[in-house]
Amino acid sequence: MLVTRERLGELGRLLAERGADVVHVPLIVVTEPADSGLALQRELARLDRYSWLVVTSPTGAERVGEVAALHPLVKLAAVGTATQQSLAALAGRPVDLVPHRQLAAVLAEELIGRCTEPVKILVAQADIASEVLASELSRAGHDVTSVTAYATALVEPDVTAIEDADVLTLASGSAAAGWVNAFGAQQPLIVVAIGPSTAERARENGLKVDGVAAEHSLEGLVDEVVHQVTLRQAEGPR
Repeated sequence: MLVTRERLGELGRLLAERGADVVHVPLIVVTEPADSGLALQRELARLDRYSWLVVTSPTGAERVGEVAALHPLVKLAAVGTATQQSLAALAGRPVDLVPHRQLAAVLAEELIGRCTEPVKILVAQADIASEVLASELSRAGHDVTSVTAYATALVEPDVTAIEDADVLTLASGSAAAGWVNAFGAQQPLIVVAIGPSTAERARENGLKVDGVAAEHSLEGLVDEVVHQVTLRQAEGPR
């Protein structure tokens, strides 16, 4: 099983628990944003002016969590369970909102449902993150500030690292783009994506996606990996 995230983290652990031989082939590296984080630091210094702090990745949570701990009245929202866990641990309190489907658009929808009056919202995310979250919240009448918490850069992995791999797990659209940048159209027998947006990005880059997690989470991704492997084993050699 190939994991392409910067860190094996929770996905690597979950796959290993299900009996997988996990190979870590990171395709991106986290770097400082173009402004060296000045915009993020400026907004965090006045976090008490905001009603909500929203993060879309564990890395984003790591950039804001300790400051969030100093402002207990600011509500917290995270796009998924891994992000929730990181943010809660650093902030020292529970996250107020995690959407039932781990997608930015669903997070926006549920946050809009929570806020009956216009509020100030700080969104901290990657440089390559979709603007759908901030744009949907703004369209609903909220005062949204979106800042780049960190940047990402593609890395060139060793091609031999993917030899004999059976499954490629894609936990983000950037992972799909990073794979094609590194390996072209070459891919393992099975490719599984964490959600429809990641699957769409993979297909746009020329990859054939075999399965998409029904639950758009790391747990759902692992469940779909197991499902796809079981199907292939039942079909026998091709």
